[in-house]
Amino acid sequence: MADNARWFVVHTYSGYENKVASNIETVVENRKMQDQIFEVRIPTETVTEIKDDSKKEVERKLFPSYVMVKVACSYRKRSEFEDEELTMTDEAWYVIRNTRGVTGFVGPGSKPVPLSDDEVVKLGIEKKSIEVNYKVGDLVNILSGPFDGYSGVVDSIDLTKQVVVVMISMLGRETPVELELDQIEVAFD
Repeated sequence: MADNARWFVVHTYSGYENKVASNIETVVENRKMQDQIFEVRIPTETVTEIKDDSKKEVERKLFPSYVMVKVACSYRKRSEFEDEELTMTDEAWYVIRNTRGVTGFVGPGSKPVPLSDDEVVKLGIEKKSIEVNYKVGDLVNILSGPFDGYSGVVDSIDLTKQVVVVMISMLGRETPVELELDQIEVAFD
C-alpha cells in the first residue's frame, strides 16, 4: 500500500498546526495505523529576523493553518457511472477529520483530493534528489526550457535550491542562465 501513498492537505484552526500534527501522530501510534497514515508534516522555513540590532533565526510556517499528511490510498469506484479514483481509507479519513482543531480537507466539499507529484515537489514537502555528474567549469548542453539546444559552461551549482547557473554565449556576450539541475547534461565531444 505504500506505493499508493499520497499527500493530502488538512486545514486547521489558526495556530493549531502543531497540536493537530501531534494529535494525529498520537492516534496513529495508539491505533497502530502506521500502515495507513505514514507521515505528518508542517512545512517550515528558517528566516533571520533583525530586531533591536540583534539577529535571531526563527522557524516560520510556510502555510499557516495547513498540515500535510501522507496517507495510504486505494483505487475505489464511487458509483457505476464514475471512473476509479485514488482515495484514502474511511478509517484514515475519520481519524484525521475528527482530530481536534481540524476544519476539513482541501478539496471540493468534504472530499479530500491528493496532491499531484509536481505539487508535492513545488510545495517543498518532498524534495526529489538529483545526482549531478557535472562540476563547475564543465561544458554542458541545455535539454529543456527557453534555452533548449544551447551549450554553455557551468558557473555555479546550488544543491540546496537545486539550481545550476550556466554561462551561455548570446548576442556575442557571456550571459548567466539559472536552470534546474536536471535541465542540463555534460556535453560529450
